[in-house]
Amino acid sequence: MNIVRHNPQKILSDASEYGKLVFTGGNVAEDLSQGIRGQTEQILKAIDALLAKAGSSKSRILSVNIWLTDIRNREEMNAVWSAWVDPTNLPPRATVEAKLADPRMLIEIAVVAAK
Repeated sequence: MNIVRHNPQKILSDASEYGKLVFTGGNVAEDLSQGIRGQTEQILKAIDALLAKAGSSKSRILSVNIWLTDIRNREEMNAVWSAWVDPTNLPPRATVEAKLADPRMLIEIAVVAAK
């Protein structure tokens, strides 16, 4: 089986496919001037695009990892998440507090999905 890498860059690819699985890297917002809601919306939109490019969708997500720089932002992030996620196909998810690469980043999300 071949590995397909999407948007390879200097140190990483945005996503990879192997067999019937799609793995995204940790997605962060492009516009870091926005708050937790805006950054979460940007990331989820990017995940939608990556999954579509790989022949999948949010209804096929198998697992999610979310890193927040401040766990107190969890409720606000969850409001955006709940409006986006497929309510009939809720994936298992881990949400933890962590320091991210850029202090302006408030959230990072990575998913694994089936094709």
